[in-house]
Amino acid sequence: MSDFVSDVEDSEMEFKPAEEERIRYGGAQAVNDDEEEEYEEGEDDEDKRRAAERERKKAEVRKRLEEAGRMKKAKKGFLTPERKKKLRKLLMLKAAEDLKQQQMLKEQERQRILQERIPVLPEDLDSLDTSELQELANEYFEHILELESQKYDLSYEVRQKDFEINELTIAVNDLRGKFVKPTLKKVSKTDSKFNKIKKSGAAAKVDFRSNLKTVESNKYAMDEPEK
Repeated sequence: MSDFVSDVEDSEMEFKPAEEERIRYGGAQAVNDDEEEEYEEGEDDEDKRRAAERERKKAEVRKRLEEAGRMKKAKKGFLTPERKKKLRKLLMLKAAEDLKQQQMLKEQERQRILQERIPVLPEDLDSLDTSELQELANEYFEHILELESQKYDLSYEVRQKDFEINELTIAVNDLRGKFVKPTLKKVSKTDSKFNKIKKSGAAAKVDFRSNLKTVESNKYAMDEPEK
């Protein structure tokens, strides 16, 4: 029991200096003030951090806008008149080259089709007798008839397609409620009058003075001198 009492007394003696120190500097109120100061310092640091973050974002946005403005100005001044002239020349050269390439491809295709459709003459044509020449002529004749038949079929098909396109165009215009005006032939009024005169056979009796307005009064006539 005595040992327990002595331990309590020793702990109280050890606690007293800290207690006295706290009481000396304001006690619990001093502790609260310290905590409030630490909290306020933490808030100030947070505000500073947020302000720095806002400034950083503003700087980034400003930098992007300046960069976009420089790029726009650079693009605007990129096509100078001299560069436009060179670009136009290059485009014309490229178009001419493409057109030449297309023409060459068309010519190659044409030659290929001609070689397929036109039979080749034998090399020893001069050495053929009459019967062989007659047979060769008949072959060419049959081949020409076949090609003409194909040409007629293709022409008929083209006419049918044109007719169908015309009918579909009329149907579409009817559905849209649009009326297509027919093409009218422009005829001069003078030409029309002369054509009527020629048809009636009275070309020699035409008197254009008959269409002039007659004036009854002699208002502007000069007085005759007295005799």
